[in-house]
Amino acid sequence: MSAISDAPPVCFILTADREKAKIFYGGTLGLRQTGDDPYATSYDLGGTLLRLTSVEGHVAGPHTVIGWIVPDVSAAVADLKARGVTFCIYEGFGQDADGVWSDPGSGTKIAWFNDPEGNNLSLTQLPR
Repeated sequence: MSAISDAPPVCFILTADREKAKIFYGGTLGLRQTGDDPYATSYDLGGTLLRLTSVEGHVAGPHTVIGWIVPDVSAAVADLKARGVTFCIYEGFGQDADGVWSDPGSGTKIAWFNDPEGNNLSLTQLPR
């Protein structure tokens, strides 16, 4: 067992425009803000600390940076669409009209969306 094996994680989302990101994470996604200082705005992410960290000139990468496991991905997609979130449709990926991809091997369902800066986020429904 290592010194960090039982330590709680901290997640970071990088942003060049923290004020815009705060509207999205706190308002659109409804995360509870737990702190704000000159370096980051903190949120409760289901018991894990999420820090929106300001990085001048940050450009989002193409990969998913954070995701949520949800019991019903279609319901979660509908809720976020009602809040103004647009889901990503990737050509040739075989997603449904709402952007949900179903893994034919495992039954896992995933939908992807971006924050205002293009950081890729996801929703995952595990097989029952």
